Amino acid sequence: MSMQLVGTCQLEEAELCDRLSHVRLLALDVDGVLTDGGLYYTDSGEEQKKFNVKDGQGLQLVSQAGFEVAIISASASTATLHRAKKLGIDHVYIGVSPKLPVLEQLCQKLGIGLEQVAYAGDDVKDLSVMQAVGCPLTVADAMPVNQAAAIYITQKGGGQAAVREICELLLAVSKPL
Repeated sequence: MSMQLVGTCQLEEAELCDRLSHVRLLALDVDGVLTDGGLYYTDSGEEQKKFNVKDGQGLQLVSQAGFEVAIISASASTATLHRAKKLGIDHVYIGVSPKLPVLEQLCQKLGIGLEQVAYAGDDVKDLSVMQAVGCPLTVADAMPVNQAAAIYITQKGGGQAAVREICELLLAVSKPL
């Protein structure tokens, strides 16, 4: 199986394809992965986030292909809940720290192991999760420690269709249901 790698891969292509082919759950951080990490505030103090429509389309495509999708964020922003609802993402956890216990509970609920999880995180709050899953992924503008822990680094930065790149990788190696 051949796929065109766009970002930086720490594994041989065959090993990356093998690990991705076992993924059943794509879990994502929000700030810095689904967004560019910038925060916008209204005059009344309401937090706003900017999401990329290409990432959203990618997440819908992987969901339609049979992957579970989860969002796990340390931020408690309701903007994340609205975006997840619009995309039909059922597994949404906000205001979570540490993240790994939440992911472990979700895996137990879904009947899968951590080795069947692809997780994309960009900062130190994501490291324990990245070190525990089968496919730790990150974005081009992630912290160096996250890049060192990842098996794949996207070409694009967070909020710039990096998640779409991850979705395309998963779709390239997925097995039809």
